[in-house]
Amino acid sequence: MENMELAFKNQFKGVYQGKRVLVTGHTGFKGSWLSIWLKALGAEVYGFALEADGPNANFNRCGLAQRMHHTLGDIRNQSLLQDFVSEIKPHFIFHLAAQPLVLESYNNPHYNFETNVMGTVNILEAVKNCPSVEFLINVTTDKCYQNKEWLWGYRESEALGGEDPYSASKACSEIITHAYRQSFFKQHACSIASARAGNVIGGGDWAENRIIPDAFRALQMQKTLQIRNPNAIRPWQFVLEPLMGYLTLGMHLALEGSAFAEAWNFGPLSSEPYSVKQIIELLQNQIPHLKVEFHHSHSAPHEAALLQLDVSKALHRLAWKPRLNMKQTLEFTTRGYLQELKHSGDLYTLRLQHLHDYCSC
Repeated sequence: MENMELAFKNQFKGVYQGKRVLVTGHTGFKGSWLSIWLKALGAEVYGFALEADGPNANFNRCGLAQRMHHTLGDIRNQSLLQDFVSEIKPHFIFHLAAQPLVLESYNNPHYNFETNVMGTVNILEAVKNCPSVEFLINVTTDKCYQNKEWLWGYRESEALGGEDPYSASKACSEIITHAYRQSFFKQHACSIASARAGNVIGGGDWAENRIIPDAFRALQMQKTLQIRNPNAIRPWQFVLEPLMGYLTLGMHLALEGSAFAEAWNFGPLSSEPYSVKQIIELLQNQIPHLKVEFHHSHSAPHEAALLQLDVSKALHRLAWKPRLNMKQTLEFTTRGYLQELKHSGDLYTLRLQHLHDYCSC
């Protein structure tokens, strides 16, 4: 494992080597994968988040509580967060702590807005009062755009909005980030950027009401997967694709500062739009025992049927681009889940190998 970690040390020009990096939401799906990657880059990784969601969570399966500086805390608690940031004095922050589910935002809109809106204010306030921080990347979502269900992808300059509480809260988070950047960080040593990614899939995600986790739950329990919105088109991508984008953006912020302190899209190329039905059919090619029923629900809460991102800005200015096509994305994803189902022990070394294989693509 040590030799494998050494192979990552020169990635991103050594920017993260030996640096104190805070990941809020490190117990979540993307946050846990990002923490693994940052450790492989030689960073001293700190986390601030709620408890991981059960024993199957990627954070728990990889034993990350023993491999990084792990602190439980609620992003809504401003004083606790401020004290924590002031104590650890991080150089870099990736803010991923959030309420991440559209359907859950309907069930508990107050918690959704508290977490996604005031949580953003709280982390920005903490950074404003902590001179050690060199950059902060606020990770939001593709759903922050005012979605008119165009056939083309949304650019970073498009209008923000949201018809459901989750999307609205993420649009607010983006507006708040921009307002703080203009009001408090123009002359500040810290550069602030935001990152908007599409539907992220990969081993380690067991959240409710997500297509791929639901598929592997159905497979594990030998049940039929029920699909409520088969024609919806989303910017699907393997979990490491946007994380590569965040780390690349962070490198530019660390080396070049405010020129990159903007909003950025990270998603698949526009030539690869896939519907939910197409994704499931491709998945069935790899796991033919998966049984599926498609339904067209008219009573479910509103979710957009078509959403795509324009990633031209990241392609040209960051030299970032997706490494995997959809077939590879599902191969990597299936491999991650099957590792979890076949191995009862610590998955950290397997995840590190997974990361190595992705970086070799």
